[in-house]
Amino acid sequence: MQARDTSLFPAAVLDALADAADRPVFEHGDRLVTGREVLDLTARAAAGLRAEGIGPGDGVALALGIHHQAFATILAVYAVGARLMGLRPGLPDTHVQYLLGLDNAVVITDHSTGYRAGHVRALDMDALLATEPEPLRPAARPDDVARLIHTSGSTGVPKPVAQTYTAMTAEWAWSPHRWAPAIRDLAPRMDRFLLFETLASQVVFQYTAMTVVVGGIVVVADLVDPSGPETLPEALARSRATATAVTVPRLSSMITQQRTRPSDLSALQAILVSGSPLSHDRHHEAQVVLGPVVFHGYGQTEAGMIAMGTPADPPGTVGFPSDKVELEIRDPRGGLVPHGGEGELFVRTPNQSCGYWADPELTAEVYVDGWIRTRDLGRLDDDGRLRITGRARDVVIVDAAVHYIGPIERAIAEHPDIVEAYVVAVPDETTGEAVHAFVVAADGRDPDPDEVRALVIDRVGPACAPRRVTTIAAPPIGPSGKPDKLRLFQQALAEADLPRTPSETTAGG
Repeated sequence: MQARDTSLFPAAVLDALADAADRPVFEHGDRLVTGREVLDLTARAAAGLRAEGIGPGDGVALALGIHHQAFATILAVYAVGARLMGLRPGLPDTHVQYLLGLDNAVVITDHSTGYRAGHVRALDMDALLATEPEPLRPAARPDDVARLIHTSGSTGVPKPVAQTYTAMTAEWAWSPHRWAPAIRDLAPRMDRFLLFETLASQVVFQYTAMTVVVGGIVVVADLVDPSGPETLPEALARSRATATAVTVPRLSSMITQQRTRPSDLSALQAILVSGSPLSHDRHHEAQVVLGPVVFHGYGQTEAGMIAMGTPADPPGTVGFPSDKVELEIRDPRGGLVPHGGEGELFVRTPNQSCGYWADPELTAEVYVDGWIRTRDLGRLDDDGRLRITGRARDVVIVDAAVHYIGPIERAIAEHPDIVEAYVVAVPDETTGEAVHAFVVAADGRDPDPDEVRALVIDRVGPACAPRRVTTIAAPPIGPSGKPDKLRLFQQALAEADLPRTPSETTAGG
């Protein structure tokens, strides 16, 4: 039987809340919530979970809104040593049922999400929080799985990744002694962190917890609809927030909103961008329009944070890999690529996950001799900064030749009338597959498809020239906040009047 270790996560966050007993750690409208209050709620929820017979080794799924009670409930699940899985808003019901079926989890719900558990055992968050509190007795065991973090499912079903309590304890967010230089630069800017995305997100939860650890305040914003009535820049201005976390599409919206209806962002010191690569041009535009505030993080659900670019790093890079991360760039045969060359990134991190839940075949493919295959392509600059150049499996196969989609998207984005490009592979009777490009035009312009094709031919060759170019206002976004390429693929099939069955190449990302 595994021994219990009271130093394991969530001990560091609980200690930070105890240190913040009399000061506000959450702000929601006129409501200020102290560290003592959050600790009390955590103790109540933990007592309620224990009364329901939930403890080490049990699965608990959460379908909760964005508020301090949800944060306390998350900490309570960890305090009793259970296995947590957050359900992001917007997940299709089929995906939710698939995830719950994998873990046979109890679901904790509140009234804000409208989630219905169906045949799964459900607990009400408010009832748990009304339980008489008991002293917090951390019950975590080192090798137990602490959480299942499901990948976006943007090109298929979500894939739950398992992370142990030992790995959770080694996370950088609540461990100042593990901070890379970029995080030490970020920490003083986290005085008022604007929270508007679900705490089911690995990244959002980490930045929320980090804010508590560094002595800041988490400011909750009700931004259910990003287009109104209050935009993100307006919420940042009203709350005098110093930091917030966004995806690349949300960053693009911020840039547009600031150009057309600028808000006072003088208090803003850090925009934490993650989820997908940020192009050089968009990165530069963000620095021009929003100021020197962009921190561009690169990581994976499987590995955690790998590198982070600061406002001092050149646009298009993700800064220096953390000194706590081992990184190798390998060629298709597994050999090391010479410095400066492009290849697939393999990483080892102190807090990496241990595999895919209930999927040994995929685990064997991605977890190789202690290393994680990121299936991202990248290279190191002469000064050691990391550039992400594409996805190893994000490909289009034309006449049996494999072409990476990343270089095609970058080539299209060079067109002066285009600010963003998204490519999917569609079936083609002649070549097997062909490129369909979706583009976001600059300032309402109408890119010439022939010019786009000519640009791609010049940069990456005729096989990669788009058969079709579709202008869109913005890419569809999946529950993770990333561009939803499955929906783009389905739109491409509809435009070509093809059957709506994803090819293996498209569905495998």
